[in-house]
Amino acid sequence: MATFGKSTFDTSIYAAFRPTYPRSLFDFVFRYHERNKGARWDRAVDLGCGTGQATVELTPFKRVTGVDPSSKMIEVAQDTLKKTPVSTGQYEYIQGSAESLPFLEDSSVDLIIAAQACHWFDWNKIWPELARVLRKNGSAAFWIYSEFRFTRYPSLAQKVKAYSQGVDPLHSVGPYWQQPGRSILENHLVKVPDGNEVVPGAFSDFERVFFTGDHYPSLPSPRSVIMRKKMTWNDLLSYLNTWSSLHTFRQRNPMDAEHPRGDIAVRFWKDLMEGAGREDGRAVEGHDEVDIEWPLALIMVKRA
Repeated sequence: MATFGKSTFDTSIYAAFRPTYPRSLFDFVFRYHERNKGARWDRAVDLGCGTGQATVELTPFKRVTGVDPSSKMIEVAQDTLKKTPVSTGQYEYIQGSAESLPFLEDSSVDLIIAAQACHWFDWNKIWPELARVLRKNGSAAFWIYSEFRFTRYPSLAQKVKAYSQGVDPLHSVGPYWQQPGRSILENHLVKVPDGNEVVPGAFSDFERVFFTGDHYPSLPSPRSVIMRKKMTWNDLLSYLNTWSSLHTFRQRNPMDAEHPRGDIAVRFWKDLMEGAGREDGRAVEGHDEVDIEWPLALIMVKRA
């Protein structure tokens, strides 16, 4: 994703305020991996690893490699690794593309994941590469989370959608997302093709799982939301500042920062707090806590 690689993008804020993934998600993926007898736990790879948030959760594997096209993201991930009290040599980070993994030998990887990254992939290229590097009965799991929702204030969902997906280039960040990746994410990966459509016979299983709760009832067999976080309203504003679309908006609309109520993100944030305040019957402050949840979509496959 090009925006994350720009010198003007603040990777430290990204690392600090992006939501983390629940342990239950990794346990779900690991249980899928061990379905086959003889499942191995030698090598795992995290594609589009960013700052290494998901990479370091692949603890059952002896060797774990994070891959990302952004040198800035890799630098943050490596710096975080250096600060670890005890280094086991289990983790490494490599700058590179998900679609080309020349540093990996054929049939050498047991599990491949991609967290909040696969909507940018070129699937006509990546499925053949996954078929090449995965061992027989090896697994792959790709997931994304979509627009955040307020657990206690479902009525605010429309405000979130208008801000994130609106078409007004002066009052919404919708026109500033990189496409088609963002639309693939918003549609919960349903447009990602089955691996066997690209490499016939390469994969023995293909599953879609939707931890989306009641937010998207049209999705098949939705499960309860598992990705949640309690944060302050001030932290929510910091999270909004990690959005790539906001970064692009600010570059193209520098005068927006002079708005008397603050820039577009601050105005949106204030509108949300005012909406929550009306429901609570009291003013909401930045230090108050709020429960946020993210619908999550997951694709899992097995190498034949």
